[in-house]
Amino acid sequence: MELNVLTYISILLAAALIAGKIVKQVKLPNVTGYLVMGIIIGPHCLSILDSEIVSKLSIVSDMALGFIAFSIGAEFSIKYLRKVGKSPIVITIFEACTATLLVDTILLLLGYDLTLSLSIGAIASATAAASTLMIVKQYKAKGPVTNTLLPVVAMDDAVALMAFGISMSVAKIISSGKVSLETFLNPVKEIFGALLFGAAMGIIFTFLVKLYTGRGNRLAVTIAMTFLCVGISDMVGFSSLLACMMMSAVFANLSNYTEKIFEPLDRMTPPIYMMFFIISGATLDISIIPKIGIIGVVYVVFRVCGKILGANIGARLSHADPKVRRYLGLTLIPQEGVAIGLVTVAKGVFPEYGNTIQTVVLCGIVIYELLGPMITKQTLKAAGELNA
Repeated sequence: MELNVLTYISILLAAALIAGKIVKQVKLPNVTGYLVMGIIIGPHCLSILDSEIVSKLSIVSDMALGFIAFSIGAEFSIKYLRKVGKSPIVITIFEACTATLLVDTILLLLGYDLTLSLSIGAIASATAAASTLMIVKQYKAKGPVTNTLLPVVAMDDAVALMAFGISMSVAKIISSGKVSLETFLNPVKEIFGALLFGAAMGIIFTFLVKLYTGRGNRLAVTIAMTFLCVGISDMVGFSSLLACMMMSAVFANLSNYTEKIFEPLDRMTPPIYMMFFIISGATLDISIIPKIGIIGVVYVVFRVCGKILGANIGARLSHADPKVRRYLGLTLIPQEGVAIGLVTVAKGVFPEYGNTIQTVVLCGIVIYELLGPMITKQTLKAAGELNA
């Protein structure tokens, strides 16, 4: 008898609850447990979730990423940004661009094709907002590193999309010898279109929160607006992550009801996040790790080096707290959602390199997602910012 979607959703939640209990005993982050459990029950291991079911459940990932982006966007209130200063902006630019440039440079020095090097290097800038947010929430992390980390991972997606757009444009020009206006306009549309659309949605959201005063009604409005923001962005080619972040940022700056919106949302979203990470784990194929080769080793190692070096340089230039200079780079290792999306785009642009790009980046994501949350937790612990 074939199981239906609701049954699979209950399986996802049960698997997440079991994984959470197990990792608690060995003092690992919940995210790591969810990912490992996803690998175990996924199509590449026990096949309790096959590829078709994982594809059908992709809506859960869209929902989760929308809520994650919405939660992070609230960090961009003017009051909060005045408090943390210019450091997050400077650090984000340096950590993202240094990761890209370092991977590009090493691959080119090793003799790899320029187009392939630029394609892979462009994806190196992306960081995982979801894993980071889960670690911060689980351990109630507070302090200068955490205060800088959240806006950095939020802005990182915007910088990653810009770096990717520029790299892809240069690579296409080199490979074809032609300069196309569309090549430059696509990333502009994806980024700035999302920001404008998100800002408009934020204004509408602020009005609706005033109009509907009941707790249940406001939660319904929040869910509806987040889903609408993700849905329309996906249809017209905007970055749904940036659009949701911008909607939340505008709302946080225009409304006095921020806490009343986010408190019930924070109570509702954990099951969705659990399912998201189980599904994310199910998509990871650890059997590809032996196929990574030299190019994969370069990507995995020098992306991390670029993040650490860039974050340190940015922190020094912006006169950030000494703890930020020392620890922030190590919290930027996880990589997921946006990177997977960029792989899909790169494969479409350069199909001749598609398999190489996909194998290298997905293998990196497997490694980063399994080790990154643990490293983030230990780094925040070393910085003295975890709430036991």
